[in-house]
Amino acid sequence: MILSCQKITKSFGEKTVLNQINFLVNEGEKAAVIGINGAGKTTLFKIITGEYEADSGEVVFQKGSSYAYLSQVIDVTSRRTIYEEMVDAKKEIIEMEQQIRQLEHDISKQSGEELSQSMETYARLTDRFEKSNGYAWKSEIVGVLKGLGFTEDQFDTPIYTLSGGQKTRVALSRILLVQPDIILLDEPTNHLDMEAIRWLETFLSNYRGAVLIVSHDRYFLDKVVTKVIEIENGNSNVFMGNYTEYAAKKKAQRDAQLKQYLNQQQEIAHQEQVITKLKSFNREKSIKRAESREKMLQKIDRVDKPIELNSKMRIRLEPEIISGNDVLTIEGLTKSFGDKHLFSNLNIEIKRGEVVGLLGANGTGKTTLLKIINRHLRADAGKIAYGAKVTIGYYDQEQHVLHDNKTIFEEISDAYPKLSNTRIRNVLAAFLFTGEDVFQLIGTLSGGEKGRVSLAKLMLSNANFIILDEPTNHLDIQSREILEEALASYEGTVFYVSHDRYFINQTATRILDLSPTGIVNYRGNYNYYLAQKEAGNIEADSDDLTMAKEEIEVQEAVSSKEDWQRSREEAARRRKRENELKKAERDISRLEEENESLQEEINLPENATNVAKLTELSKKMEENEEKLLELYELWEELQSEE
Repeated sequence: MILSCQKITKSFGEKTVLNQINFLVNEGEKAAVIGINGAGKTTLFKIITGEYEADSGEVVFQKGSSYAYLSQVIDVTSRRTIYEEMVDAKKEIIEMEQQIRQLEHDISKQSGEELSQSMETYARLTDRFEKSNGYAWKSEIVGVLKGLGFTEDQFDTPIYTLSGGQKTRVALSRILLVQPDIILLDEPTNHLDMEAIRWLETFLSNYRGAVLIVSHDRYFLDKVVTKVIEIENGNSNVFMGNYTEYAAKKKAQRDAQLKQYLNQQQEIAHQEQVITKLKSFNREKSIKRAESREKMLQKIDRVDKPIELNSKMRIRLEPEIISGNDVLTIEGLTKSFGDKHLFSNLNIEIKRGEVVGLLGANGTGKTTLLKIINRHLRADAGKIAYGAKVTIGYYDQEQHVLHDNKTIFEEISDAYPKLSNTRIRNVLAAFLFTGEDVFQLIGTLSGGEKGRVSLAKLMLSNANFIILDEPTNHLDIQSREILEEALASYEGTVFYVSHDRYFINQTATRILDLSPTGIVNYRGNYNYYLAQKEAGNIEADSDDLTMAKEEIEVQEAVSSKEDWQRSREEAARRRKRENELKKAERDISRLEEENESLQEEINLPENATNVAKLTELSKKMEENEEKLLELYELWEELQSEE
């Protein structure tokens, strides 16, 4: 055991954020802390590091162990250069090396007992130096800095002149070079491109010490961690395995509980119907049988319904009209900014129903390309043609489509003036803005809150061609999965830029890889793209890359394309079934809540003598009960398809 958190509890005012949190991190173990935004993950890290004090509970580190912490906010004002900061991280090794050099000098002049003592010290120091990889400290510094995206011509840059993201990478580089017994990382991939993230995955997977990570990057967690600590409603649960294994176990756990609950509810509804029918016969025997059944019903040990988080965003994307088959055609597109050349002679075709992910290193012009397509920028050369009946919905990662001086309510009502106030409030509630929240100014919102407003506008657009620029930025894992589900059931066309590899893997039907030499097409998701690129099966050496040539290259590279297509269709079928299941569950919850409200209204004193009102309310409850029975049957039917 390197770290133990025992019954950690923390409240802010009346809100309990962490309640009896318990987990262990063993030596060399890689673990993740996950939960929705606001679950208390960063608070937990600050308690572990001593920045916050827990209300109760205990944090225990192994005696003599060391730790390092990378927070989300880095404020470094050092006058050192990047390289000097890394050298300082290795000062213990450097001082040891200086001692060894001095001993070598002294030994050459010594004899007798003095020489014997120096030789003993020299042997001890050199052994320790070798075990600490002392001979490679310079190459280690260069390797870490380059791995995290710094070029050698940046090594002499003063740290105080760097951007926030660059300072975070410097802080991470230093931590990796210090090599403590346990590293605590809070969103370490936020300021890294895909190559740097892949390098960090390899480094952490091979790291001798333990690692505790908070991250929304599910692909990163899959590659690195072997334990997941979930914080939900203030409580902790520990799952062995990576993120995908956790998600499967969590779903199975919840499905089993929900199935048990729904089966019991169905049986209760059936018994209540039988009791009502028996009583309606109005005979002594039938009434006794009804009373017997009622007693049995009262003795049932009721199964609790699985907790539904009230912070769950709800998004549904539906095109108002269907576009033509040809959605977007780009020919010979070229763009530069002054001396900075981004791309030239790009040729792209996107067809109806495709979900196309645009990848490429930072600075290749991905966001610029989206802005040109969306008419927010002009190209230097080339043609863009939109297909018949194409309507565009745009999600901008910089949130330039929002107005800082407007309230959330005004942002929606001004964009969609025909919507009623009730409809606007309902839509905003689906994106977690309720009550007085809707009157907050856009300029005062966090990045995540602005992202939810933009998604609300996107949903209301009813567009059939959605363009997304980093849509998962600022979204927690649960919200990312909700967006993935919405895209899976969307009947329009999608073109997006994202660094979220898990999101790409779940949603993309095709990937375009943009580089200074051109663009290459891969007909598959992220795993497929990565496998083909690493195998070198497709070359990006053609200025005029036609769709036909791309398809031939892919077919030559992969003999099992048909198998892949079948597996994709099966995955789509499973996603559709899961979406229908979730809809049935939502409808069941809604009708149950509605019936509770109707019953409360029936019980109001003012309605006791209002026969018309009581008849109306009772009729509505009966209609809901009939719908519930149908929904229970539908749910059971869908569940049995697995």
